[in-house]
Amino acid sequence: MIELALGIAIIVQDQSSLRAAPRDSAPAHTLLWQGEALEVRGERLDYVQVYDHRRERAGFVRASQVRRFKLTPQEAPELLALLRFLDGTPGAEALGIGLAAAYLQAAPKAQLQGEAGAEALDALGGFAERLARRASPRALQTRETQAITAAHLDVAARYGVHFTTHDYEGRMILCYEGDAYRRVLALPSTAPQRSRAVLGLTRPECGGADLPPQKQRQLDEWRAEVLDKVEVDALPPTRRNRVLMRRAAVWASLAFQRARQGEAAQPAIRRALDSLASVRPTELAEDDRRTYAEAAIRVNASRWAAAPAVQPDPKALRIETLAEESGETCVLLMDATSNAERPLARRCTFAVVWPASATTNREGTALALAVQPTETWRELWVFRKSPAGWRVQVLPPASSFPEIGYAEFAGWVPGGKQVLAAREASVSGQRTRSFEVLRLDNLATIRRAGEPGALSAFQKWQDAAWRQHTLSLR
Repeated sequence: MIELALGIAIIVQDQSSLRAAPRDSAPAHTLLWQGEALEVRGERLDYVQVYDHRRERAGFVRASQVRRFKLTPQEAPELLALLRFLDGTPGAEALGIGLAAAYLQAAPKAQLQGEAGAEALDALGGFAERLARRASPRALQTRETQAITAAHLDVAARYGVHFTTHDYEGRMILCYEGDAYRRVLALPSTAPQRSRAVLGLTRPECGGADLPPQKQRQLDEWRAEVLDKVEVDALPPTRRNRVLMRRAAVWASLAFQRARQGEAAQPAIRRALDSLASVRPTELAEDDRRTYAEAAIRVNASRWAAAPAVQPDPKALRIETLAEESGETCVLLMDATSNAERPLARRCTFAVVWPASATTNREGTALALAVQPTETWRELWVFRKSPAGWRVQVLPPASSFPEIGYAEFAGWVPGGKQVLAAREASVSGQRTRSFEVLRLDNLATIRRAGEPGALSAFQKWQDAAWRQHTLSLR
């Protein structure tokens, strides 16, 4: 930003022409976009004479297409009022960023370190985050819309507002880097301002899924710390639910990461379960219902971390785990006649194995086990006795590779030929949930329904422990 005697002019209208002379018929040097700041050098008729330092070009802009400021402390209240007016206005994000930058330059230092400074930075973060979301649409945009959005991103970049790119749900999205939000957390901000800041800083789609496990854990530990600093009881119901849902998702991720590193995961998943249970579904905004469903999927994927360790009966069908030097965990299927050297079946994985989930049918011919490859994806392994020996089959959350999802055991059907399962997944933004009766020999679906009550097998044979602890029945 430039501070001169004649001040600056901030463009308020997209595609404003920078002309060679103060008349409409003069050639246009370039098109200007809302939020751009130009040095004012004078007035001619109903035009403002300006200089564009970025393009190194002088010219004239219609006075009605700009707002002029001298960036004095006396103008700070006016700039703050304009920020309040624009807050939440669709399409005005670049203009809001320009006005926020002007306020931060005009306001006295003492004011910037107080409530007004926190309000301005909160607004700046909000403008930047909404611009990033506008640049990451789910539907196709017209060329004109794409050009406008690209121009606004360019304006934001000139003010030092940075964005990062991530692959999410099969598409590329932009995320605001979050500098303004971090400054809000360091100032005497209100609970709603802090909640907006932490929600902007902890978006799961902006978490860097390509990070190494240790870096991902450090990020989630920091996320959990800042989320816990928000006083949810001081928030409006909708904002309170959003913070609680984000807490649940982050703590569920931490439960998986701690379990993968051999640490106690039970406290983390308890935090996740408690946070999700504190959400009031009747106070969810329409746009938040998908977020609530995804938070529940994330928590349910790691819920076996809450189960206490159990000592299996050495005389019964059971599993034992063996850690390999490669980092894999080998699952050994055992009974009273087998040992670690000669198990009934053996399968190794880099995923987290939840031994407490192991359950056998009453015929002793099958065992179900929860195995979690990632923090948001849990599979169901089924060991089955066949004429050729014991085999293991894997039931994924969905037939296609999901971003988040789980497949879980829901009960044994007497006779040793069928098993009940619940599956839920989010694939490319589309959520599916089903309750299924499966053939035990190949895990093919015999019957499927959206609710367990629609299947007679679920009414008769669903597992009591599953019904008590699963989140699929929410």
